[in-house]
Amino acid sequence: MRRSALLIVACIVGQILTGQVAVTGAMRKTMWEGQLAGLIALDSVAKPGLYGIGPLEFLRGEIMLVDGHCFVSTAVTDSTMRVEERSDVKAPFFVRAQVRDWIDVPLPAEVVDLAALDAFLTGWAADRSAPFAFRIDGPITEAHLHVMDVPPGTEIHGPDEAHASQKNFMLQDVDAVLVGFFSTKHKAVFTHHDTNIHVHLLTVDRRTMGHLERLRFDPSRVRLKIGRP
Repeated sequence: MRRSALLIVACIVGQILTGQVAVTGAMRKTMWEGQLAGLIALDSVAKPGLYGIGPLEFLRGEIMLVDGHCFVSTAVTDSTMRVEERSDVKAPFFVRAQVRDWIDVPLPAEVVDLAALDAFLTGWAADRSAPFAFRIDGPITEAHLHVMDVPPGTEIHGPDEAHASQKNFMLQDVDAVLVGFFSTKHKAVFTHHDTNIHVHLLTVDRRTMGHLERLRFDPSRVRLKIGRP
């Protein structure tokens, strides 16, 4: 009875707990059903050891939690953005994990881009059913990312409408930290339908942050770490 009550409460607040990973809201509800208002206040969860990613409410930017530090990016122009460390923001959907420590996982030489990373993690996690957080630290050869920038008051009825207003950025030869989440069971919840990972990137100078779309790196020069709950 008590367990059932707890499950009901979790559903009411829109949060799903899966091992170490907690999910609030769902990508499909935002992109297809127009649920743009914030469902989670970041200042209520940001604390040391917490990592997370998601869009800013009303799709006005991007959010990334790195060890409890909340970074928010918003587009200023088509080619510039602002990155601030602040937690007084909300997200319509958000995935996060409290990470106790990290497991270093060597990357094979063929893992040089986002698709190869997705495939590698899918193989690595073949005998694991729960989603998990991961991070990559080091020099990035090239990265393509976006920052959502939907005009205030806009209604969204599908992903094409949402992404029509995003601002796109390309980086070369930058030092960065990537925070991502892996799952084979959360498509349209916190990953897109054609991938098992959702990743945000923050440059170490904290001037650029966004949702990662494409990536190139030298696997011998970066460190992949898998979160341990």
